[in-house]
Amino acid sequence: MISETRRRAYLDAMQVASWLPRTELPFAAPSRPELLQPLVEAEPEPAQPITAAATVEGPAEQAPAPTALPVRPEKPQLRVVMPEPKKPEPVAAPEVPAEQQKPVEPPPRFALQLLRAGNVLLLVELPTGESFQSRDPAYILLKDLLRAARLPDKPQQVGDGEPIRWPLLHRGSLDQSGDAARDYVQGVLAGELEQMGCACLWLIGLPALRFAGEVEAEACYRELNIEGIGPALAMPGLEQLMEQPGSKARLWQAMRRSMPRWVVGLNTDMNDR
Repeated sequence: MISETRRRAYLDAMQVASWLPRTELPFAAPSRPELLQPLVEAEPEPAQPITAAATVEGPAEQAPAPTALPVRPEKPQLRVVMPEPKKPEPVAAPEVPAEQQKPVEPPPRFALQLLRAGNVLLLVELPTGESFQSRDPAYILLKDLLRAARLPDKPQQVGDGEPIRWPLLHRGSLDQSGDAARDYVQGVLAGELEQMGCACLWLIGLPALRFAGEVEAEACYRELNIEGIGPALAMPGLEQLMEQPGSKARLWQAMRRSMPRWVVGLNTDMNDR
């Protein structure tokens, strides 16, 4: 908005004597409606006819004074209201079918350690998320399980020894879903089996079961046959074995059934021992 002084200067330059804003202007002087009324022009006086008597006898009689014209009543000034422009109607977003509205799930988080003991490959959930230390209770329990299964109780780390962690990246557009985690874990196992096979794979802990064997906790204490990987023994996590003593007896029964796979020359019937 411009000031009233500049507005009047612009109107004077355009030779606009009177004007009426479309809307009330802030800080403007009040309007003077009388300036916008049309000018009233006086009607011309009718011509007086010249008679012969007036010509002969002398000057004509003095004409009566014209009566004053009636004043027209002023019409009330109408305020011109300009219609406001219509606002564009918001465009509704296309409706997505209910079956396509899948909730966005956060990426799974886990840490797995890949080890080798003899001709058995172990995929173990790390309870603390860090590599095993020699005095960790979970690692001591793992060594006890290996001795009971007649395997070397000092498992060797595979590759560079770094745990398999997920998600790989905490930012970026890389797919971090559960399906991507499964493909990654199975790809690491397949790469190790190509270099050096194994008689059986131990899956210890729920992340190992879920992302390597594609099974849930209900599959524990059973032997699986994973496509592209081979036979695997499903086991509960080391922490669960420590907290639930009864689970060790069930695990021992499952290990005895699968032991002939990794102990060469062992009699398959071990129930009498």
